[in-house]
Amino acid sequence: MENPFSDEYFMKKALQEAELAFEKGEIPVGALIVVDNKIIARTHNLTELLNDVTAHAEMQAITSAANFLGGKYLTGCTLYVTLEPCQMCAGALYWSQISKIVFGARDENRGFEKMGTQLHPKTTVVRGVLANEASVLMKSFFAGKRK
Repeated sequence: MENPFSDEYFMKKALQEAELAFEKGEIPVGALIVVDNKIIARTHNLTELLNDVTAHAEMQAITSAANFLGGKYLTGCTLYVTLEPCQMCAGALYWSQISKIVFGARDENRGFEKMGTQLHPKTTVVRGVLANEASVLMKSFFAGKRK
């Protein structure tokens, strides 16, 4: 039997978070962390609301998941995020020892791969899951800001 909890399934949930961010005037990035097909953290960018440049969706998700698990390491967990993590978030993900990162759209300017940031050697990365949907949302957000 096919597993209904695919990367696309969880990325759709992360996109819902990104849409919430969009509605709040936040840069529309959504993230969730999953362990054993269970969502243990679900969040989006909160930099405007919290007036905090570090309140990226990934950072919020790491904190929430660590609190849920009762420990700082996220081994066995998967992060789903609509945009490629930045250098700061990649550093935090490195230290969390997260097992897998799945991202949607690439960040050609500030993404961790462009910046040359290394992840933990045991972290696997899946790129481009629902990238078009994530990219359209991001472009729509910034087009609205330019008006």
